[in-house]
Amino acid sequence: MTLEHTVRLRFGDRSRAAATHTNLSAVRADGAVLWVAGDETATVERLVADDPHRPTEFGDETTFRLADLVELPGADGEEEADLEGLARTGHFLWAVGSHSLRRRQIKARHDDAKALKRLGRVEGQDNRQILVRLPITEVGGLPTPVRKIVVDGRTERAAILAGRGNLRALLADDDHLAPFLAIPGKDNGLDIEGIAVHGERVYLGLRGPVLRGWAFVLEVRPYPDPADPGRLLLRPFDDGRPYRKHVLDLDGLGVRDLCPDGDDLLVLAGPTMNLDGPVRIYRWRGACQVKMPAVVRGEVLSRELELPYGEGDDHAEGIGLLAPREQGRVLVVYDSPAAARLTDDGAVVADVVRLPPGNA
Repeated sequence: MTLEHTVRLRFGDRSRAAATHTNLSAVRADGAVLWVAGDETATVERLVADDPHRPTEFGDETTFRLADLVELPGADGEEEADLEGLARTGHFLWAVGSHSLRRRQIKARHDDAKALKRLGRVEGQDNRQILVRLPITEVGGLPTPVRKIVVDGRTERAAILAGRGNLRALLADDDHLAPFLAIPGKDNGLDIEGIAVHGERVYLGLRGPVLRGWAFVLEVRPYPDPADPGRLLLRPFDDGRPYRKHVLDLDGLGVRDLCPDGDDLLVLAGPTMNLDGPVRIYRWRGACQVKMPAVVRGEVLSRELELPYGEGDDHAEGIGLLAPREQGRVLVVYDSPAAARLTDDGAVVADVVRLPPGNA
């Protein structure tokens, strides 16, 4: 890995109390601001750069509750959405939940009976099963998510894909993915952990399942329901399905994030199961062309970087381009950051890495 420098991400008291700064799962740069999300809340955070040309710190945090912008499916608007991916394009900020089930964890205080009981308990949360599109406008000179904006005389509203027509429901009869819907995400079940948007197409990277070493990326084309603009529908492809599948040879790893780079996609890859590494960045060349093959391998897919990881910590969860494409600088944020990444004054340290020459 070519580490260029580090940046500090500074969060407010409320986010630190919610442990957002140590559970970062998604990041996307947007000019002088950084959009980030943690996997324990139902919020998106906006951080502002100290220097828009070469930032050393992002701070002045503002928190935006999804429940204030869209109708979340969960009964409690504070229930975590397990946001695992952010995308920023055109007039919109996109966010996606993991759509995964979760298995309860064994903790040190549990006796044998309690530990086994927890390990056998699997549960889902409605707020995890969402794909959200938020209109962005400038407020006080900063990009800000709002309920609606007017673009070229057309009103664009915040909208969500959730409820009965969510992605889990649409995959219920899929030959490859349906058998894994009842399996928790960290057990190689369905687990969405990345999103990239190019034009009308949205790419969703799956941490799991990984089948015989092949990782999945789903391609969908959301649009607002004419009868209910606050809801998203999926435009069908030529075969009538509301999604298109791509399988990627990531050397047995799953997708942990996606980041557009021109017509390419940068793919952050890591273990599907509860393992520390390896963690890599791949380049999927021409991924955003009109129609890519279902099977992605060979020269179309190249390994770009090996990223560091710790023992039980420093798990790379999000990547985002910080500068124009020709500079090739990528920001990496970590879930469960090592102690060395937590500063005495309450910030968390992220890495800025450089892509190999010729690919940036």
